[in-house]
Amino acid sequence: QVQLVESGGGLVQPGGSLRLSCAASGSMFSINAMGWYRQAPGNQRELVATISRGGATTYADSVKGRFTISRDNAKNTVYLQMNSLKPEDTAVYYCHGRVVLSREYDYWGQGTQVTVSS
Repeated sequence: QVQLVESGGGLVQPGGSLRLSCAASGSMFSINAMGWYRQAPGNQRELVATISRGGATTYADSVKGRFTISRDNAKNTVYLQMNSLKPEDTAVYYCHGRVVLSREYDYWGQGTQVTVSS
């Protein structure tokens, strides 16, 4: 059974930083694309950033220049460094991975709360 487990959320003041981590565990051949999504109350889940197995990245316009996604393939872990946080970044952040078993499957983490408030 494959699991994605996030950590690193919390409460931070505007302008502060947080680093999210997401570790995949279980039996799998590999993980292709990984990413972070977020969902604020009353809003749909939206893409924050993605990273390919080779390291190619994409970002939502709202986080470009402030957030950095990275991954450690040996540890099956993806990270999201969030700097210059704003109140509008407040949301539950979800990790996503395209896991290769017999074919590709989409897996999601349980979510971690990020609250930006003074």
